Amino acid sequence: MRTYSIAVIPGDGVGVEVIPEGLKVLRRAGELTGSFEIVTTDYPWSCQWYLEHGKMMPEDGIDRLRDSDAIYLGAVGFPGVPDHVSLWGLLLPIRKEFDQYVNLRPIQLFEGIDGPLRDRGPNDINILCVRENTEGEYVGMGGRFRQGDPEESAIQVSLFTRKGVERVARYAFDRARERRKMLASATKSNALNYTAVMWDEIVAEIGAKEYPDVALTSYHVDALSARFVTAPDLLDVVVASNLFGDIITDLGGALQGSMGLPAGANLNPERKYPSMFEPIHGSAPGRAGQGTANPMATIWAGAMMLEHLGETEAAGLVMDALRYVAKHGPKTKDLGGSAKTTEMGDAIRGAVEAVAIPT
Repeated sequence: MRTYSIAVIPGDGVGVEVIPEGLKVLRRAGELTGSFEIVTTDYPWSCQWYLEHGKMMPEDGIDRLRDSDAIYLGAVGFPGVPDHVSLWGLLLPIRKEFDQYVNLRPIQLFEGIDGPLRDRGPNDINILCVRENTEGEYVGMGGRFRQGDPEESAIQVSLFTRKGVERVARYAFDRARERRKMLASATKSNALNYTAVMWDEIVAEIGAKEYPDVALTSYHVDALSARFVTAPDLLDVVVASNLFGDIITDLGGALQGSMGLPAGANLNPERKYPSMFEPIHGSAPGRAGQGTANPMATIWAGAMMLEHLGETEAAGLVMDALRYVAKHGPKTKDLGGSAKTTEMGDAIRGAVEAVAIPT
């Protein structure tokens, strides 16, 4: 039996409530398959930690995480700490230092959950978004000048490299080749005449030379956003820069029927560094402490973690359990039900047993 060392950062708000539910489901999947066990190291880094220490994590935080097999994150952000402080103090340093250059976001509507689109069901919404995760618009280059003056100004610089575009494009093409052999590329090359044009040229070049079997379509990101709503069934794998990917994946998450469902993975595909897995819903401070948060996104992110670690059987059990509970219940408040966070976790844990040991 394999043992995985998982660094756990519950974070803020509902993060501390949903992470335990994810762990109990993942551990049960490991027991039932008999293939692995999970050993966790908890790190209390959060906005509360920032208020006490003046930073989001200690100076040696990255080194503490380095030897982990993966990182399991709850949520970061809470009133009293500006969002740019919490993001640049914890999540972005982890993504950049561990070269987690792929942000992977599956967008699926489960049977039993009503999405917001009229006459669109699970067969219509099954999109895999591949977001470039370490450069582009989020490199943090720029500055503010003469703050508070009438002449105050700010500059924010995007940085796109050939290496960065090539590697995320190849990852997306590979995923498209495994699926329906369709890749949509998000761009805005009519207005961004340097970065987006370079993106378009590199993606097209790689497609033509290395993936002639994959149909590539380039969309301006505004038109692509509209297509998410009007024709999601015509989309399969989508590749986008950091900013564009950030926006369209949240739009995609809304198509799933609740922001308590979308899961994400920050991947270093070469496995040189640990990858990080998280729900997308954020810390939801208004719901924190009520015990009503939906743990499904966290559990889904855990299934992605198992898949990345090579535990495909266990990952499949967890995903089957999520689909079973989505269809048959119970449901948390965001899905129109009254189940508590722990009740939902228990139900999914039980469903893992049910799908693993059919009656």
